[in-house]
This record gives sequence, C-alpha cells and structure tokens, in this order.
Amino acid sequence: MSPAPRHGRRLTGKVVIATHNAGKLTEMSELLAPFGVEAVSAGELGLPEPDETGTMFAENAFIKAKAAADATGLPAFADDSGLCVDALDCAPGIFSARWAGPTKDFAGAMARIFAELDQRGAQSRRAHFVSALVLAWPDGHTELFEGRVFGDLVAAKGSAGFGYDPIFRPEGHDRTFGEMSADEKHGVDWQKGEGLSHRARAFVELSRACLAPAS
Repeated sequence: MSPAPRHGRRLTGKVVIATHNAGKLTEMSELLAPFGVEAVSAGELGLPEPDETGTMFAENAFIKAKAAADATGLPAFADDSGLCVDALDCAPGIFSARWAGPTKDFAGAMARIFAELDQRGAQSRRAHFVSALVLAWPDGHTELFEGRVFGDLVAAKGSAGFGYDPIFRPEGHDRTFGEMSADEKHGVDWQKGEGLSHRARAFVELSRACLAPAS
C-alpha cells in the first residue's frame, strides 16, 4: 500500500520550469507529462539565471523558483540537485554543476572526483544523488519536496542521461544511470508512489501533494 498523500496546494494550468539546464528540462517535462500541465521553461522565456547563493539544495531551488514566479506571475517549479560522495565529505554537492565549469565539462568533473578520491587514498566509492524540488506561486506560497538515491561510483559507462549519470550505479542495479533509458532511470510506479532516481522520488512526492492525473 502506498503512503497517504501529503496535502499541498494544487497546481493547475501553466507552470514555469525554472531551469536553463537542457537535461533537467527534459526530465521535468517527462515527469509532468502524465498530469496535463502546460509547461514552459525559464530559458524559453528569456529569464536570467539568478545567483544561487544558498548553502543547501532546498535554498537554491527556492531561489530559482521564486525568481521565476516573481518574473512571470505564474507558478514556477525548480530543482536543485547534485552528487554527494561520502569519502569527499559529500562534495561536489551543491557545487556539482560548478565542478563542470562554464563549458559543462562533466567528463572533466567525473575525472576530478576520481582523482580526489585517489589523492585521499579513499577505498569507499559510496555516493548519493539529492534532488530538492520547490513549487513557488506568485503570492509567496511554496512547497518543498526532496528525494535521494544511494549507490556506488564506478568507471563511466553509458551515454544516456546527463551530468554524473555515467559513473553512478544505484543500489540493487548492475547498470549506471548512464546506461538506462529515461523510463528506467525514473523508475516511476505511480500506483505504488515509488521512483528510482532522486528527481523521480522527489517528483512522486510533489505529484501526490500538488498534482492530479490528466483525465
């Protein structure tokens, strides 16, 4: 039996996906598809990217969602997420995108992770992804949902997904996120209220509280 839904404010009509990241935009659009919500991205609207000055994933997600809601007068949906490596004191964490630099060189960022693990002589390759999703309305109301998925770091495999997906193998699986199709990575079972990826797990909670399936 799936857990009882949390009661939040219902989201209907149009929503702004507050991201300029093509990978995140694709995943969020895929997750929203069953709910008949019309989505437009911050990039499509030409909105500037706000400075992410928070010290936690939830704070940065709030900054992005609020900025988009204030600028458009529409509800806005933002994700802040990253990879946390146990032996690196949970780095890169909120700086996951910044480790890839302005050119989004995630191959270099993944190489840096393994180089720093080697420098520390770390034997553990345990890591987890975190996703914080915030829905913000123009009147100031917000809803926060978080998801985590635990696993291990392995040599890069696969070219699906984006970011650090090729080096992350979730618990209970023998393939990395980079080797999985989008549906496999999301792993969503709407009836059970479950998901596999960090973003899917957070989104399942959001959907139970704030969305209704399209008729």
